[in-house]
Amino acid sequence: MSMNIGEAAKASGVSAKMIRHYESVGLFPEAARTDSGYRQYTAKEVSTLRFVRQSRDLGFSIEQIRELLGLWQDRKRPSRQVRALAQAHIEELDEKLKELQSMKATLEHLVHCCHGDDRPDCPIIDSLSHETAAPAAGSHHAVGRTAGLQPGRARRRAT
Repeated sequence: MSMNIGEAAKASGVSAKMIRHYESVGLFPEAARTDSGYRQYTAKEVSTLRFVRQSRDLGFSIEQIRELLGLWQDRKRPSRQVRALAQAHIEELDEKLKELQSMKATLEHLVHCCHGDDRPDCPIIDSLSHETAAPAAGSHHAVGRTAGLQPGRARRRAT
């Protein structure tokens, strides 16, 4: 039994747009086409799309999913490879959590310093408007890593 892209999207939980994207980046093979050019998907391909969706739901990157798909399709794979990939992803998630916690602490500090009244003075706006520094060493992203937005470093205004 084959399905068109809309049916495959519904059955897998992956939007038609994302199915086309996964095909374009080579994560998922291009679908067979009908004589009129419509994509057709088999139950096996829908199962692969579900695997991709569930991997994305856990935050795996496209490259990590590519590796996971290879391991999934290799029935003789050692489980230690899958475990190592998952463990590395946990470490990435831990780093992202630290970054998010730092961003939250910064915002909490800035909100605490802001009077939130009718006055125009606002340490939140002041901090956002200052020139920023380069990302912290070892960071993968610049998110939350600017000199003007670090916990305890917001400028205090005389009241």
